[in-house]
Amino acid sequence: MPKDIYKIKKLLNTKNGTYTYYSLTEMQNQGFDIEKMPFSIRILLENALRNFDDFAITRENIETLLSWKPEASDKDIPFKPARVLMQDFTGVPAVVDIASLRAEIARKGKNPDEINPLIPVDLVIDHSVQVDYFGTEYSYDRNMDEEYKRNKERYQFLKWAQQSFSNFSVVPPGMGICHQVNLEYLSKGVIERNGEVFPDTLVGTDSHTPMVNGIGVIAWGVGGIEAEAAILGQPIYFIMPEVIGLRLTGKIPLGSTATDMVLTIAELLRKYGVVGKFVEVFGSGLDNLSVPDRATIGNMSPEFGCTVTYFPIDDKTLEYMRLTNRSEDQVKLVEDYCKANMLWRTGNETITYTHILELDLSTIEPTVAGPKRPQDKILLKNFQSTFIDVLHQSFGRKYIKPQEQLTRWFAEGGSSLPFKAEAQMQQETKIEQKIEDGMKIVTVTIGQEQFMLSDGAVVIAAITSCTNTSNPYVMIGAGLVARKAREHGLNVKPWVKTSLAPGSKVVTDYLIKADLLDDLQSMKFHIVGYGCTSCIGNSGPLPPHIAKAIDDHDLVMASVLSGNRNFEARIHPQIKMNFLMSPMLVVAYAIAGRVDIDLLNEPISYDPNQQPVYLKDIWPSDDEINAIMSSVLSPKQFANSYGTIFDGNEIWQNLEVPNEKIYEWDDKSTYIKEAPFFKDLPDQPQPLKDIENASVLLALGDSITTDHISPAGSYNETSSAGKYLLSRGVPKEEFNSYGSRRGHDEVMVRGTFANVRIKNKLADKEGGYTKFMPTGEEMSIYDASIKYKEAKTPLVVLAGKEYGSGSSRDWAAKGVFLLGVKAVLAESYERIHRSNLVGMGVLPMQYKNGENAESLGLTGKEQFTITGIANDIKPLKEVDVTAVNSNGEKITFKAIARLDSKIEVEYYRNEGILQYVLRQFLHKA
Repeated sequence: MPKDIYKIKKLLNTKNGTYTYYSLTEMQNQGFDIEKMPFSIRILLENALRNFDDFAITRENIETLLSWKPEASDKDIPFKPARVLMQDFTGVPAVVDIASLRAEIARKGKNPDEINPLIPVDLVIDHSVQVDYFGTEYSYDRNMDEEYKRNKERYQFLKWAQQSFSNFSVVPPGMGICHQVNLEYLSKGVIERNGEVFPDTLVGTDSHTPMVNGIGVIAWGVGGIEAEAAILGQPIYFIMPEVIGLRLTGKIPLGSTATDMVLTIAELLRKYGVVGKFVEVFGSGLDNLSVPDRATIGNMSPEFGCTVTYFPIDDKTLEYMRLTNRSEDQVKLVEDYCKANMLWRTGNETITYTHILELDLSTIEPTVAGPKRPQDKILLKNFQSTFIDVLHQSFGRKYIKPQEQLTRWFAEGGSSLPFKAEAQMQQETKIEQKIEDGMKIVTVTIGQEQFMLSDGAVVIAAITSCTNTSNPYVMIGAGLVARKAREHGLNVKPWVKTSLAPGSKVVTDYLIKADLLDDLQSMKFHIVGYGCTSCIGNSGPLPPHIAKAIDDHDLVMASVLSGNRNFEARIHPQIKMNFLMSPMLVVAYAIAGRVDIDLLNEPISYDPNQQPVYLKDIWPSDDEINAIMSSVLSPKQFANSYGTIFDGNEIWQNLEVPNEKIYEWDDKSTYIKEAPFFKDLPDQPQPLKDIENASVLLALGDSITTDHISPAGSYNETSSAGKYLLSRGVPKEEFNSYGSRRGHDEVMVRGTFANVRIKNKLADKEGGYTKFMPTGEEMSIYDASIKYKEAKTPLVVLAGKEYGSGSSRDWAAKGVFLLGVKAVLAESYERIHRSNLVGMGVLPMQYKNGENAESLGLTGKEQFTITGIANDIKPLKEVDVTAVNSNGEKITFKAIARLDSKIEVEYYRNEGILQYVLRQFLHKA
């Protein structure tokens, strides 16, 4: 069958040549109502038309897209991205899987070159830098040294992959955050390949991939499992989405920022409910938003719950492309193609959306979000009162104003303790607690310094994450806040761990050019690295005296972050409240040192003459920020920073790697290990079986994130992973993070469900524990799974709403599979995690509307039998569930098997998507 079934392949004549393209304008001329379609659906349609082969992408798929309606449909559609973006935490296990597929192909006597990326893959190493050193000019260099010491083996593996695989490039450590590099450099808007032009599209193995939606590129986060399939030529299938229109009007007012805007949008979209849907932004307010402002919104799509937050290409897009040093030929190609192919926003479109939400940007007020979810918006004017409420409701502590604390402190015997001789004080930390009721309060004496630390103190203040560091307005604004604070003689409080981790070296360049880096450093916001740091849990250890005070006295500490993630225990396991805010507010709260302060009305601090200084005294005006932006931002900055993006430092250049096509696995390694999923894979999958007499491994509540399921940060020597590493001769100081060891299944399976804040209803204590039901003994999740495996007992997990929200973390599915979990039964799922479960051969099941564990009387102590899987499994089939409690009483109900499409049924039948792909290769070879 001819590929161009609608005869729409046309020529695009440009000054640089003539190219072919698939014309949506011609489809409109043929009578299809393309102009009423959302731009995002037009791009999916073009993708299907161009990749049609009547096998993976069928005429039915195209007709489904052509008949898009606001209510969407339950039919699946295919998507073949033009490229893939990875970061190292998710990229390493993906590359391990691909290298493992190569190894299995070779064992079966086939050509290992058959396993090779078929589309370009860019991997940016940005998730491994940890903030060990801060507040000094040497912080960056020492953190980089530590990063290479911890991760040398992983980096050698990635460098091997760069040499061994075609279409695979690696951006070395210390260059930038993948999403900001993608926005500023990698993305083209329109791609020319082999004489054909088409929209730039991608998927990324990080949930914040939609940041690039801000420059008009359709892209979203997928699990590493789906990304690997795309790399190997498989389309990504998903149900035709609803498209929610977000109409913006007005302009962000003085005193508010793009960060305030995005936190407001997070609350708006979460309240409406956009999980698994597309959001497309339109309205006159778009004319007032730069691409960095738009990207700030796109970046937080996973916090909204949607797949994409798309901004169509327009004049603002071209303006940004020129600023970021894209060639004039490329900019003109984007303009010519989009205008010719109905992909250019004029502002006069009459698009039909599923539903329209509205936001008047002029109503935006200064905002923060927290203490543990990005969508929990708090107006700055209400921050103090909200903190007081949370402190009482969540921690049972009565709030005492700081002035009253001091009064009671001295009344109960507190004093400025006499200093000892300096020689005696060097290594001594003295901590005293006063005031037993209400807020916890301690004095900390270290060396010649003494201060009071109590609930609500800010112990981490981090300007980090691509969400905001890609936006020059808020970064220059933060520099100006620091400058004005410096002029008033202010400084950050001594208990605050400060950090500045720009998303690219462009940020450093313009901060230096504006002479603002010195001002930030005067507030101890020194550059600590170019990476995700706090957002991925790499905040590093707190100073020992602070950590001891928290542990000894159970203090409720706070962090203030310009990032996008603040889930429980993600930023730091010792910090119980985490608040998202603009970089400018991060600096302000670092100076205040506390979150229980009314910044709008109370002094932020006092100058050396004890004169009060207010937030308004150090807050810059729009004119000040814009004047600096116009003087320091130019294409030259971007040309300088990205001219050597792939070079790396001397350590990277000197890394020695083998040249073999098959990776030489090292049995001694605790970082890289051949994946266990493909070894000796049978040519044909086993017949599907019903799940019989399964025990519950965990019974969980709502909003269980992938951080709860597969934490990325640190762990101790008493954890299952810690014990394993100690048994392999790895000392505690070399544990590194879970994220850094995602290339080793033995570590990662032991880290599954090991978050210190996870609450399993079957366990008496918080953390990664459960009861082994046959004996009632409480033990670690991992130890229980081993006992269940020995007894040949299948396992299920019970959960509530929004199961698997958060990062696109494939180990949250891989680890569950390796624990022996056959099915998850939840009220609802976040999109990526549900897909990942299918991709690992774990059955995601969903209660019918109005039902849940509580309404059905399920406790998790029952044995579960699930029938309807073995015979006639099909998309969204209702299966029968029988739960039998210890008294022999039966609870029977129906649940929906969330295999959403025919291809997902095939993935599940094959025990996973990569097993399916491998069998496809073997059958063709």
